[in-house]
Formats: sequence, C-alpha cells, structure tokens
Amino acid sequence: MKRTTKRAKSILVVVAGAVVIGLMTFSLRVVAPVAAAVEVSWQRASASDDERAAVLAAVQAFFDVMSRGDTAAASEVLTADGRFYSVGPDGTVRSTAHASFAKQIGDRGTRLLERAWDSEVSVHGPIAQVWTPYDFHINGAFSHCGVDAFTLVKSDGRWRVAGIAYTVEPEGCAPSPLGPPQ
Repeated sequence: MKRTTKRAKSILVVVAGAVVIGLMTFSLRVVAPVAAAVEVSWQRASASDDERAAVLAAVQAFFDVMSRGDTAAASEVLTADGRFYSVGPDGTVRSTAHASFAKQIGDRGTRLLERAWDSEVSVHGPIAQVWTPYDFHINGAFSHCGVDAFTLVKSDGRWRVAGIAYTVEPEGCAPSPLGPPQ
C-alpha cells in the first residue's frame, strides 16, 4: 500500500508540474500580447515635447490674460462653460464660472501676477492636465502660494483651460525658485 501511495504521489506531482508549466505557457501567450498592447497604448498616450510645450503655453497665456486684466482675451484661453474651484486655508471651497472670472479680472483695477514652476504635464489626445506649484502677487506684494490643477481641452487646434482647482495658502510658503517677481 505504501508503495502505491508513493507512486500515486509521484504521478500527482508530475501531473501537477505539467499543469503548472502548461498554465505558465498559456499565461505567457495571453499576457505577453496584452502587455505589448498596454505598452503601445502608453506610448500613444505620451505627448510629444511640442504638445507639452503647447499645453504649458496655454497655461501661461491664461496667466498673462489675468495679469493684463484682459476680459476679451479670456474667451480665447478659457472654455465658455468651465469653472474654477479654490480651496482656502480653512478648507472652504469656492466655485466661479469662467464668465464671472473674466468680468472680475477686468473690474479689479489691480495688477495680478501668478507664476508657476516644476509643472507636471499629462496629455492624452485632446485632453491635458497640468499640476503645478505657484505663487500669487497683487500689486507687486506677495498674496499666497498653492498648487494649481488645470484641466485643458484641445478644440479647433487650440488648447483652452476647461477648469482649474487650486489651493490658496497665505502662510507656510517656501521661497519660489523663480526668485522675487520683477
């Protein structure tokens, strides 16, 4: 009986090993093409340097429009139906429609300067996101810093800001790597 049990166990181990090897071979046949497809898909999703530069140029154009208080030009860099969401130091969330923002920058009578650095840009076809630290100055004086999270869409060959969520942090800001504003 012992001899039969040992032999049965040996056969079982050999069969189990063949099954595992068979599964591994099957897995490689299935997984390898999927992994290759994911890699190809990822490569397609990666933006060219020119496209990334165009996205960052759209963000800078937004900053420039705000700085000039140019209500008319705001429609060139913002989508018509987008929104801004600001999160204050106490966690209060405020929402502003693009149209209201454009009117506000024209009515202010103040000089606004926003500067960003170390921007992380993700682009996939006609959509993009930019995550970037920033500092903000009003009439030449520091106001606050924070993080901007831009969502952009490309239509008619142009990148436009569809929305922004950002933090407003008046304290605890590290010095900007850009130095003082000029």
